[in-house]
Amino acid sequence: MYKIMLDAELSKAFDVWSGYLNARIGEDPQVRARLRSTLESAREAAAEGDLASARALVTEMYDDAREAGLRWAPVQPGPCMADRQARDYAKDGLRQVLPVQLREDLESIALFLRVTGRRLQTAPGLDAATRQDILYISARAEMALDLAHPTAARRELERLKVIARRCNVAA
Repeated sequence: MYKIMLDAELSKAFDVWSGYLNARIGEDPQVRARLRSTLESAREAAAEGDLASARALVTEMYDDAREAGLRWAPVQPGPCMADRQARDYAKDGLRQVLPVQLREDLESIALFLRVTGRRLQTAPGLDAATRQDILYISARAEMALDLAHPTAARRELERLKVIARRCNVAA
């Protein structure tokens, strides 16, 4: 699972940068050529199995684009958004390695987790400690889902439901 997530993270970055570099937007051609070269080096490193170098090169691309002031260049997403995007890309890889029943089970838990978490986060009158517990439990559940561990994810979902009942929020 972890390898699939790492591969998805790189695939997403490669696709985003390819789309940007293939667009004709009139930004500095020299910087764009340098970025295109770095992208190709990152792809080659990934193809050779050197994922650490590939990730470093992608990070370098974000830095170069920011330093050059390229207005339309991709910006490096924050950790939460990066994880969401990688999960979205990983779905295709997971379809190839996880049994259908397990995938459906994980998707069902994820749906209940999102609904319950959203209802709790928008509930009026929750104190800061309860909101922090909700975020913590939700993160643990997401991690369990990322690791394809439905038992752990269900356990965290049940913890959220206990908080929901305590706070009189429909779960």
